[in-house]
Amino acid sequence: MEKSHILVVDDDSLFRESVVEILERQGYDPVPASNGDEAIRLFMNTPFDLVISDMKMPGMSGIEVLEKVKGINAEVPFCMVTAFGDVATAVDAMKKGANDYIQKTDTIIDEMEFTVKRLLEYHSLIKENRRLKSVLSRRYSYVGKNAAVEEIRKLTDKVAPSRSTVLVSGESGTGKELVARSIHFSSNRCENQFIKVNCAALPEGLIESELFGHEKGAFTGAVKQKTGKFELASGGTILLDEIGEMPATVQVKLLRVLQEKEINRVGGDVPISVDVRVVATTNRDLGSDVGDGRFREDLFYRLNVFHISLPPLRERKDDIPSLVDHFIQKYNDENGFSVDGVGENGIEKLKAWDWPGNIRELENTIERAVVLTRSGLIDSSLFELRQNAFEKQSDAADIRPGLTIASAEKELILRTLEHCDQNRTRAAKMLDISIRTLRNKLKEYAVSAS
Repeated sequence: MEKSHILVVDDDSLFRESVVEILERQGYDPVPASNGDEAIRLFMNTPFDLVISDMKMPGMSGIEVLEKVKGINAEVPFCMVTAFGDVATAVDAMKKGANDYIQKTDTIIDEMEFTVKRLLEYHSLIKENRRLKSVLSRRYSYVGKNAAVEEIRKLTDKVAPSRSTVLVSGESGTGKELVARSIHFSSNRCENQFIKVNCAALPEGLIESELFGHEKGAFTGAVKQKTGKFELASGGTILLDEIGEMPATVQVKLLRVLQEKEINRVGGDVPISVDVRVVATTNRDLGSDVGDGRFREDLFYRLNVFHISLPPLRERKDDIPSLVDHFIQKYNDENGFSVDGVGENGIEKLKAWDWPGNIRELENTIERAVVLTRSGLIDSSLFELRQNAFEKQSDAADIRPGLTIASAEKELILRTLEHCDQNRTRAAKMLDISIRTLRNKLKEYAVSAS
């Protein structure tokens, strides 16, 4: 394990050498500096994990060293060494950014060992937190260089630090949830919960209980109190996915939550305050739904405070190379593969496809190709097979004069399910309908729910 680098600043050579010796015995890598100017030169050219500095020195004082160090890198912990009984000076140093202080007493060796260990652990946590934030930022970044994508990133960066409600719209598979997570993990709520609720997947009779919770005995089957998603997300962010599928009765209660910042559990009388950032996503035109009376106008305006619209992949095909590289790296990392890229004509073939399933379809295609390839370059024939399979399936629907709309609809739904390996969620997204609508259609066709 690499030793921690500690800068020791003191004009007293005997004390400075004693501190260096103590730190070396404890397994650290101390670097001495006899004055403030030398310390700052060293600090600017070497990455240190901790600075220990005497308070009173000729020339640049310990306080001045502290101010310059924090001006260069505020994250590096700073420990001030003070004369015995000089508490007022130590407090002043703490006010100006010092993380701790040590007094020159007979117990300084023990005190230094404890303090140095604690401050280095603190610095390690700071670095790990920064690393994880960087990982999350990369993981939830919206990949691409298209002008529309650059604008999406700018909008996301602007809205993330605020408390504003955000509405993200776009076709299925365009990355709406990714943008929602990016907003959360770029905000000051990133250390708290991110709760996702799929409004279309919840049965109408249970959605209110899922969102707001219920009291014991509130209805048949409520054998104990339940905490709702809004309470769980308090302090963080709640994603209301497919908000356009929310029943009208629940829309009214959601409007109250957005206005009053409080909820009532089902069967409860006491309002519960919640501090929740709401991000809603939809693949529908909510403006048209308002005009048709399917969605409340007042709720629409509450949700549409800040709107981000995502373009379909067919309108940003110049981003396909970047997305392909991103997904290859992702599945290399997940599986331990070493796929280098796409073979000859591969990108051209990918660009020639219209991608009805958008980025999700492209990701599935690349994942399959990476798994089949494992190392080297992906043969472009893998993409051709993928597309031909879909094209043959589409042709097999046999759309012809005399075929009723109901029959064509059934054929399309069943063949889309077959294409999605009977995954209803994926099929619903590809068909641009809610999972609830898909279930109802399959019930109408007397298709088994298995």
